[in-house]
Amino acid sequence: MDEETLQQIEQILGYTFSDKSLLSKALTHSSAVDDRLLSNERLEFLGDSVLAVVICQALFGRFSHYLEGDLTKIKSKLVSRETCARVSGQLGLQEFLKVGKGMVSNRALSGSLAAGVLETIIAAIHIDGGLGPARDFILRVFGPLIERADAEQVQGNFKSLLQQYSQEQFSATPSYVLLDEKGPDHNKCFELGVVINDRHFPSAWGTNKKEAEQKAALNALVELDVLERAAVEDGF
Repeated sequence: MDEETLQQIEQILGYTFSDKSLLSKALTHSSAVDDRLLSNERLEFLGDSVLAVVICQALFGRFSHYLEGDLTKIKSKLVSRETCARVSGQLGLQEFLKVGKGMVSNRALSGSLAAGVLETIIAAIHIDGGLGPARDFILRVFGPLIERADAEQVQGNFKSLLQQYSQEQFSATPSYVLLDEKGPDHNKCFELGVVINDRHFPSAWGTNKKEAEQKAALNALVELDVLERAAVEDGF
């Protein structure tokens, strides 16, 4: 890979390599070399772990009100192959990936290979400059996605939002009470209500208890003027 191309890639990444060979190796797929140790496979292994650590740390510090399950859902979405492929595509990294002749028109260039090259770039930056530059790169390209994923998570998890609000405003944790259930065992519906400090909020029905709890939490949030129903009820 010539010097001009490498400089072009560095401009896209916002990082200048001390060891240009690392960047070149990060962009070399195993199909393009006889010895797989000369490809980016090992870098992909490392990059996957570095990405996960940085994303987990960012979520842990940013969303102090989320429980483990909520954080795990956001993290899983952010580090998924689909998301990594999308980020890689936005940066245009797959255009610089060196692959074997049989792979040139392969649809994987916009899928798994695109995701993989993002991870190899992350690993290369980490090796070349340390965790700091790798973290800066990851947070720059994933920042908007972190904000969007959080919004989507809150949109679909009214229980978490209600718990956060209740603890901040009332120093209490909401409890969910099963009020009724109807239908045969294989097709039951459940009615649940929310109670906060002996205050009962409008109940809700769902095809399972989790759905009913989410809807009941939404009812409570609306009654507490935390959310406008019209803005969120499309999620159900």
